[in-house]
Amino acid sequence: MIPATGEPADESLMLAFVAGDAQAFEMLYDRHAMPVWRFVQRSVQNRAVTDDLVQDVWFNLLRHAPSYQPRARFRTWLFTLAHHRLVDHWRTHKLHDSLDADSEDGAALADTLAAESGFGPERRLGSSEQAQALLDALAALPAAQREAFLLQAEAGMSVADIAQATDVPLETARSRLRYARAQLRAALESFA
Repeated sequence: MIPATGEPADESLMLAFVAGDAQAFEMLYDRHAMPVWRFVQRSVQNRAVTDDLVQDVWFNLLRHAPSYQPRARFRTWLFTLAHHRLVDHWRTHKLHDSLDADSEDGAALADTLAAESGFGPERRLGSSEQAQALLDALAALPAAQREAFLLQAEAGMSVADIAQATDVPLETARSRLRYARAQLRAALESFA
């Protein structure tokens, strides 16, 4: 989320927080909590695990705050912390959990993607089926391509920011995005 005109930049808020301004942290949290949560949720597909991992991300931010230097965009730094936490999680847990599996509350993510509209059940069913097709295609991507795609789709990160966050060369990040988009496009075209 880009701050509205006149609002302080994320980097300025982080530096203010490091200097002791708790309200600056609240503003950062309000701006970035949901995109980080969605990124992690779509990576692990379990709300309880997501909540724990996201909490760890914010604790890591607090732990590393004193050494924060605005060398990159704050958002890139934050999603790098999220990426590292996911890598740690995958090292100790099953890597291939299904992205479309039912969560503990019995709802698949596809069910949450279809927004309410003024259209009838047929339209909602089509939207839900399309969302499920997207999730299936996303789940079929190799983990590195899925992560690159989610960093761009959920975090709004540039290719350079994705490369920095995942610690890969720029061309590697670019090719992961290109292959992910091509596979997703092909899967959705076959759905249509």
